[in-house]
Amino acid sequence: MINELLPQKLKELRKANGYTQDYVASFLGVVRQTYSHYETGHRTPNSETLYKLAGLYNVSIEDFMQLIIQLDQTIYYDAPPTTQSGQELSGFLDFVNAPDNIKKFRFLNYLEKELLFYFEQISAEDKMEIIEFIKIKTRKHKESARDFPEKK
Repeated sequence: MINELLPQKLKELRKANGYTQDYVASFLGVVRQTYSHYETGHRTPNSETLYKLAGLYNVSIEDFMQLIIQLDQTIYYDAPPTTQSGQELSGFLDFVNAPDNIKKFRFLNYLEKELLFYFEQISAEDKMEIIEFIKIKTRKHKESARDFPEKK
């Protein structure tokens, strides 16, 4: 079961974070070709590598494993159900990798993509409140920068 989704999700996570295969391979301490084999399904990373990948993408190992393993929901596995954050991570990857969004989000960093993902899920009224809040925070930041310029 792990071999079916793992290559696809590794590629999606890497692209959603704007990482190259070289960068991820370097982070893991392997050559790029080894990491490339993880994304193509020719090799399966060991448990230590899976933990490192979860850390790289800043998700709990539980959420990471639920993302890469397809479970039959009709069978009892004696394991906890998918967590809300695991479902959100899967939804985020679907959102970022949707064909209409790939080009739009190409030059955004991970936090900007995450902000757009959650922003899309709230009401118009909440969106206006958030924009007003951001305006207030921006003004305060500018005032603070003016009152306390950084020393060089």
